[in-house]
Amino acid sequence: MKNPEISSTVPSARIRKANSSEPNREGDYILYWMTGYRRICYNYALERAVEWCRELKRPLVILEALRCGYPWANDRVHRFIIEGMADNASGLKKKGVLFYPYVEPSKGHGKGLLKALSKKACLVVSDDFPCFFIPRMIKAASEKIPVSLEVVDSSGILPMNAGEREFTTAYSFRRFLQKVLPSYLHDKPLGNPTGRMPEFAGPSLPEKIRRRWPVLSKKELDGSLKDLSSLPIDHAVDKALLKGGRKEGLKRMHEFLDKGLALYPERRNEPETEGTSGLSPYLHFGHVSAHEILEGVLEREEWFFDRLAPKATGKKSGWWGMSSGAEAFVDELITWRELGFNMCRLREDYDRYESLPQWALETLHAHETDEREYLYSLNEFESGGTHDPLWNAAQMQLVREGRIHNYLRMLWGKKILEWTPTPRHALKIMIELNNKYAVDGRDPNSYSGIFWTLGRYDRAWGPERSIFGKVRYMSSENTARKFSVKRYLKWYAP
Repeated sequence: MKNPEISSTVPSARIRKANSSEPNREGDYILYWMTGYRRICYNYALERAVEWCRELKRPLVILEALRCGYPWANDRVHRFIIEGMADNASGLKKKGVLFYPYVEPSKGHGKGLLKALSKKACLVVSDDFPCFFIPRMIKAASEKIPVSLEVVDSSGILPMNAGEREFTTAYSFRRFLQKVLPSYLHDKPLGNPTGRMPEFAGPSLPEKIRRRWPVLSKKELDGSLKDLSSLPIDHAVDKALLKGGRKEGLKRMHEFLDKGLALYPERRNEPETEGTSGLSPYLHFGHVSAHEILEGVLEREEWFFDRLAPKATGKKSGWWGMSSGAEAFVDELITWRELGFNMCRLREDYDRYESLPQWALETLHAHETDEREYLYSLNEFESGGTHDPLWNAAQMQLVREGRIHNYLRMLWGKKILEWTPTPRHALKIMIELNNKYAVDGRDPNSYSGIFWTLGRYDRAWGPERSIFGKVRYMSSENTARKFSVKRYLKWYAP
């Protein structure tokens, strides 16, 4: 559907009309419905909403809502999002901008809020996030909102629409990126989009809306909302080791770029070393942008465009013309992360077993009835009750901290495949445990990791093994030979 023609700094490839309604130029405000990119900086969707404010000479309302009925709703996810809301509230002091942070107190209580706000709006702008329940939620809303609904892609460095086909390997996607990415590297979202807001009078909302759906007070956002026990969510999953929000995300980003980037290739696979960036949860909830992370890397590398290799090779290193640490990290940030967005964008069945490549489906089917030496139930997996101390430790890190060390996450999935009756059953358990406990779960990148253990983005390997067939095999014994794990086992013993 064609986008309305207004002066825009947002690339047109990132803007999509989600319904056929037109803007109501007599409305009271522009409504930005913040769903996937929960930040007020480096956000194309917010930038687009501000452009409409300038075009129609109207103030801005930002709705950041949190349902309690989403799958795997728990204290861990809720807390992380609410901490981000607090940062957004403290950062939005611009006249003419009203921030509306709403946390649903009971299932279904928030129903009707978006529609009520949109009735007074000129149009609605929201986030184009291709995973979890958000695409279905946007589709349902598009049929109820009485004005134009635009969704804007602020997910990664490459617009999702630029990936015209599904890529089946990281190599093929990387080669494609190396061909097309240079033309997009000059584009980046504004660091402070609300700084371009004209000085409008603050928007007013009908009192009946405020009474029906009360916003979180400043006191609640600043920390008094510590007890989530009254909310109908899973309270068995406690808060994560990491604190949510943009401030914490930026702190972690600067610490990694200053101290960890140079050593990233050597340390990222060491279970006993904090060698990874730790930014995945902040990227998932949109508290930090991939653009500003890349910008931070390029600044430290004193990088210029003339360093790019003249030819796309698909190789992991050498194309950017940066240090080995920066090249390795940027490959994770762009190639591997956006490969998952490509899959979710083009395939609605990205989270289903049938989405595996044909060779993987065939080999797993051929070995489906192979005898398993060990079989564990979901409860045994969840509690770290297997015979394998290293696997149990990885699971306990997931339960306690909301993350698994990157290398051990691959082993974690491979062993679930080995210790369940069928590959389909293994996939179900991996999705359940990851989405329940991982702060960065329910994300295109985390689905890439889960499905990689079953063959996605990989190739057939030999020798052919029992249970795995031609799917890549991993073992705890080989991992312990490669890396020191004694302290890791002690830290995360069940």
